[in-house]
Amino acid sequence: MQLHQRINAFTALGRFLRQFAAENPVKNQDVLNNDPYFSEMLQTMQTAKHHNGWFTEDNMRFSCDSWAQALTEENITKWAANYTIPETEPKIVAIVMAGNIPLVGFHDFLSVLLTGNKVLAKLSSNDKHILPLLARYLISVEPEFKNHIAFTEEKLTGFDAVIATGSDNTARYFEYYFSKYPNIIRKNRNSVAVLTGNETKEELQLLANDVFRYFGLGCRNVSKLFIPETYDFDQFFNGMFSWKHLINNHKYINNYDYNKAVYLMSDISLLDNEFMLLKKDTGYSSPISVLFYETYSNLDSVQNKLKADSGKIQAVVSNCGIDNEISFGKAQHPQLWDYADGVDTVDFLLKLS
Repeated sequence: MQLHQRINAFTALGRFLRQFAAENPVKNQDVLNNDPYFSEMLQTMQTAKHHNGWFTEDNMRFSCDSWAQALTEENITKWAANYTIPETEPKIVAIVMAGNIPLVGFHDFLSVLLTGNKVLAKLSSNDKHILPLLARYLISVEPEFKNHIAFTEEKLTGFDAVIATGSDNTARYFEYYFSKYPNIIRKNRNSVAVLTGNETKEELQLLANDVFRYFGLGCRNVSKLFIPETYDFDQFFNGMFSWKHLINNHKYINNYDYNKAVYLMSDISLLDNEFMLLKKDTGYSSPISVLFYETYSNLDSVQNKLKADSGKIQAVVSNCGIDNEISFGKAQHPQLWDYADGVDTVDFLLKLS
């Protein structure tokens, strides 16, 4: 199978996913092999929602839309053009996937297949329904993928390299268990926002998307703010108000009530807008419904702290000239070449041959 065949297949998958970005999906007759899979995808999304209460229809639509935007022929070709991808004997790459947000392991899946290697995927129990269906659709478009994709619930065996994503605790197990294989081991990371107080209302509303999309469960979700010592929180809370509908989600509001009660019983000072809590804290990994914040006297001190803690940080949202910052509202819109943890997955895979 040639590279252009793989690109064409994933481009077709992008068109397939685009249908499910709408609140009321409409079957597109121009999508390849749509008849056997359109209704099944709708049913699978419902199954995923009932299996995992964090996988709301809105969040699954957002995930489908994000991948549809990424999986265009132009984007995939531009991404692949950064590398020399030879047609060599494929390696079997085991992927241990997380399950915190819908299709969170898809980029690794895509990277392994695009480089001509074989996927051996171990799915999280929290996100085990959608990717197998997308794999079957991909195979229907390009049958040669059939021998390149496998899923297992058993102990991983017979692989040449591994990509594993988990918590700091599971990473220690992964590092021990997979130490003799070429590997990428991902740990906990969180994203931050650096504010100056001069942000516009529109920027803060976009920041709300970075905070609340996927209920804040993704590593690219903003979980901490750096703010000036004299920061006025009124404008910030006004920006967050666009996501007030979260109070209607029982899982989210249960977390809000629980965290608020724990903090108040511990006599911890909080800022509260009735659906989110702000807590002054030097940490990065805040609980659901909670945003940590830390004050600064000058931006240089923030820059230095972010560099020192770079191993804990996935993305920095800001508009004040922080190194590698991304714009407000873009945290959950990474490009194909925006690699998790800053580790070039494709480069890693190409070096296996």
